Amino acid sequence: MGVVDDYIDSCPESARERLNQLRRTIREEAPDADEVISYGIATFDQNGRHIVHFAGYQNHVGLYPTPRGIAAFDQELSAYPQGKGSVQFPHDRPLPLDLIRRIVSHQVAQVLSKPAKKSKKQP
Repeated sequence: MGVVDDYIDSCPESARERLNQLRRTIREEAPDADEVISYGIATFDQNGRHIVHFAGYQNHVGLYPTPRGIAAFDQELSAYPQGKGSVQFPHDRPLPLDLIRRIVSHQVAQVLSKPAKKSKKQP
């Protein structure tokens, strides 16, 4: 098991299946991304940059595509609770998987349009 599996297993049971749905959807749009934990939550990274974070809570799952990722889909996300760079998908509503795919695709394009970050790890 990987670190994201461990993270999902540590989340409230009410969020786990939705987190797995999010993970599969993100993986479809970002097949070359690495799964890591950043800021204490599940994250997909590519070229040394964060594409999107996601997290599970008792009453919702959160998607964190950065403020630019939110702004690019502002109207479509207006039906969901938001914070700066985040959106909440309550458990009592279906996940908008098509919208999530488009957000992730947008984020991948943003990351790939920039030079890869150099690793901070020392040899």
